[in-house]
Amino acid sequence: MPFTKRLKVSVEDLDDLNHVNNVRYVQWIQDISKEHWKEKAPLQIQNSVIWVVLKHTIEYKSPAVLNDPILISTYIEKSKGAISVRVVEMFHEKTNTLLVRSCTEWCLLNKDTKKPMRISEDIKKIFS
Repeated sequence: MPFTKRLKVSVEDLDDLNHVNNVRYVQWIQDISKEHWKEKAPLQIQNSVIWVVLKHTIEYKSPAVLNDPILISTYIEKSKGAISVRVVEMFHEKTNTLLVRSCTEWCLLNKDTKKPMRISEDIKKIFS
């Protein structure tokens, strides 16, 4: 089940073309990913592991401009070994136009050793 949130484009989000800046989209991808993890994962698990990004693939489909209402959703597409693939999609909330779609590969690390570790069934169940 996707995790969603809403936001409204502000002046601080814009680039020289008066579109949402690409860097802001990356920040929003990071933010919703972290919020999803913090809301769903038990504190005991959160305190024992960390996630690091291996790769972002971002497709910019349509520009967003000042005051656009944006619906952001995220879900885990698949997990294998220590790698989880998270999808984030951003839509113009009124027109339902896809603005951005990203796939990010995250690697799970042991918080103490900083070494990759297999994603447990307990973690997989949280997001299925």
